[in-house]
Amino acid sequence: MTAAAEKAASATAVVPGTRRADRPRRWSFLAALALLGVLLLVSVTAGLAIGSVHVPPGEVCDIVTHALGADWPEPVWSRARETIVLDVRAPRVLLGAVTGAGLAVVGTAMQALVRNPLAEPYLLGVSSGASLGAVVVIVFGVSLFGPVSLSAAAFAGALVTLLLVYATARAGGRITSVRLVLSGVAVAAVLTAVMNLLLLTSGRGNEAQEVLAWTLGGLGGVQWGTLWLPATALLLGIVVLLVQARSLNLLLTGEEAATTMGLDVARFRARMFVLLSLVTGVLVAASGPIGFVGLMLPHVVRLFVGGDHRRVLPTAALAGAVFLIWADIAARTVAAPMEIPVGVLTALCGGPFFLWLMRRDTRRNTDRGVA
Repeated sequence: MTAAAEKAASATAVVPGTRRADRPRRWSFLAALALLGVLLLVSVTAGLAIGSVHVPPGEVCDIVTHALGADWPEPVWSRARETIVLDVRAPRVLLGAVTGAGLAVVGTAMQALVRNPLAEPYLLGVSSGASLGAVVVIVFGVSLFGPVSLSAAAFAGALVTLLLVYATARAGGRITSVRLVLSGVAVAAVLTAVMNLLLLTSGRGNEAQEVLAWTLGGLGGVQWGTLWLPATALLLGIVVLLVQARSLNLLLTGEEAATTMGLDVARFRARMFVLLSLVTGVLVAASGPIGFVGLMLPHVVRLFVGGDHRRVLPTAALAGAVFLIWADIAARTVAAPMEIPVGVLTALCGGPFFLWLMRRDTRRNTDRGVA
């Protein structure tokens, strides 16, 4: 891609479903990053402090800095509180940050790839495959990989689903974004039917309750030993997407314009779909299918930093991390001592947002004279 083409792509990047996207000033982007960075630190501290056992924020900071090797905090806290902060809440809070950031970033890229403001990370049916893998482990009691058997099966299900979707899309000829989306819908419907059949014939009601809890998403039960995989997937995904940010901007100008400027649209989309599906599969395997994060946050972020993906992607990652940390805090405190699945709260936020987004799109299409 030439330098002129990259400049044109960045300048003309249009957010799907919006009238225009003015190029934001650099200070606005930096201010947004600084504000979200502070909010993330505050959110992490709150996540470590709030719970059935309240730990003062100052004590949380002392425990964390002491665990990182600092000698100056005098260890006056109890061993029980240190265990709660470091071994129970810290992995959960970090998984929330990683999952929220990952879903927001994947949703941002998905909306650009299919040029649809309603696109989200589970567009290709990856969550259905992951759910089926989890159901197989729960129903048949598979424990081949020990405590990570469920996560491994969920990721394997997501990977198999991706292969099925691509095989289905390729069966009709040239792979297009429309064909991929339709294939994802069809494969997801079949996998959901198989999952329901397994639950119906299992003969044990407690398994259905366990599956329901998993499919609603949650961050509980995570351990330090399993946190590295979603964190690595997030890091690699963000790095690759930032490298390809100019191509994503170029794609928003339209397929014909992007092709004219030197972008192989079909190959680029195929690579990006594979990357995004794999990242989504890892995140779903770690936390379950938490909905609407990847739909809402990209639109919220674009209101403040514009449509350039070099700015949208890092901002969306920070915003998604902050959002899901607070959603998880609410999930474990609103109805304490009972814990609400975090996916329920994100759906309560995302459902109205989704309806508003559709209404806005319908109104704008009507204003333009589009049926």
